[in-house]
Formats: sequence, structure tokens, C-alpha cells
Amino acid sequence: MPSALERCFEGNLLLKSLQPEDRALLLPHAERLEYPRGATLFAAGREVDFISFPLDQTVVTLLISMIDGRSAETATIGREGAVGGVVSNGGLPASTHALVQIAGPVLRMDSARLQEAKRRSESLRNLFTRYSDCLLAQVLQSVACNALHPIEERCLRWLLTLQDRLASDVLPITQESLAAMLGVQRTYLTRILRMLQQQGLIEVGRGRITILDRAETEAVACECHSCVKRHFETVLGAVYAPNGRLVAIDPPT
Repeated sequence: MPSALERCFEGNLLLKSLQPEDRALLLPHAERLEYPRGATLFAAGREVDFISFPLDQTVVTLLISMIDGRSAETATIGREGAVGGVVSNGGLPASTHALVQIAGPVLRMDSARLQEAKRRSESLRNLFTRYSDCLLAQVLQSVACNALHPIEERCLRWLLTLQDRLASDVLPITQESLAAMLGVQRTYLTRILRMLQQQGLIEVGRGRITILDRAETEAVACECHSCVKRHFETVLGAVYAPNGRLVAIDPPT
């Protein structure tokens, strides 16, 4: 019978894709933690000595904050990935702020332990190299999107990204949090959401936003969401359900 920690591996698609021998390398060094919404996994400028794997519905956002207090999202990570010392041996300062956007469990391990496991396993090195490439692609696409696309399209891109990771039409996100992710004032975002709701794309409720028509929302959103999705499919072997939601990772060998 699998242990509680072994069952946790099923809650993260990256870990779930591991072969038994690779799981055995990581399992002894993993610990399960619960984080509330708004918790900080690591702050910009602070050393990052661990890697965190969001489980199930947990979602973490990487933010860049400015000295005037404004911030903007650069990447959104859920059960498909990891944040922290994905590439380094740990001990390096973070360039972003990692904020828990959707509360829930996280599997955490020391970065040095992960690097040691990668040295012993070519398949682990392959998996995390591919994931790192996909995470970078998401960050770079977000930079281009924020610079070139109107707020309506950027808003839909972010909601689709979140829906991919939650596998639900109902997204537990407040207008205040969404405004912070997009780097705009809440009053401005409220007008944008009202317009999108009038178009029949979304429904705005208290503490939640519901995507009413996934296909039409994808058609109206900018190309950034689909570009990142294709990269995840090609490089990481991400598998999407017919409704567009991320359901598995099958990394190429």
C-alpha cells in the first residue's frame, strides 16, 4: 500500500510522470506542507534553498514588484510544475516573489537533494531541463503579452492559464488579486470584467470568476496562451483534454 507521501506524488503531474526508480530517489527527501492563500514561498532577493511542487488545486504565482508598490505576474504554476531551485543547487537569491494564489498542499524538498538525484538519473535531468525550458517560455511570453496586448486579452489569457491548472470553470480569484496579477487598478479591471461579462465570456461573482465558454474565450484571447500551451506539449509532453485542460505529462525520452 503506497505511503501518504507516495500518494502526494500523484497530486503533481511532474512528479506523477516519474518512473518508480526516480520517485525512489526523491521520496525520502520530500515533505508535505499546507499553505494559505497569500503565503510567500520565497521573496525576491532572498536565497532559495528548496523546490516546491504544488499539489492538486494549489496555484503559485511568480511576481515582479516595483519600488512604487505595483506588481505584475510573470508565471503561474500549478500541479503541472515546480517553483524554486529547479535548475540551481540552491543558495542563490530569487529574482521574483513566489506567492500562493490558490491555497492548498505543496510537496517541498531541498534543492541540493534534487540536484544529487539528477546527477544519478539521466531521466530526471531530462525532465527538469525540459520543464525549466517551458517555465522560461511562459515567463518570456508573459513579458511580450504585457508589453504588446490590450488588457482585455491579457485578462483572458491569465484566466485560461489558471483554468488549465484547476480543471474547473469556476476560478476562486478575487478582482483585487487579478488586478494585482495584471498590474492595473481594481476600478479599471472592474470595467474590463463587466465588458467581458456582457460578451457572455465570463460571469463575475463574489470571490470567483466563472468561464462560461472556453472555446470562445480562447478565440477572443491573445495568442500567448496557445503559444505557451504548444510549447508545453512539444517540449514537456504535456497532455491536454479535449476541453483544453492540462491532465498529464508524458515527457519525451
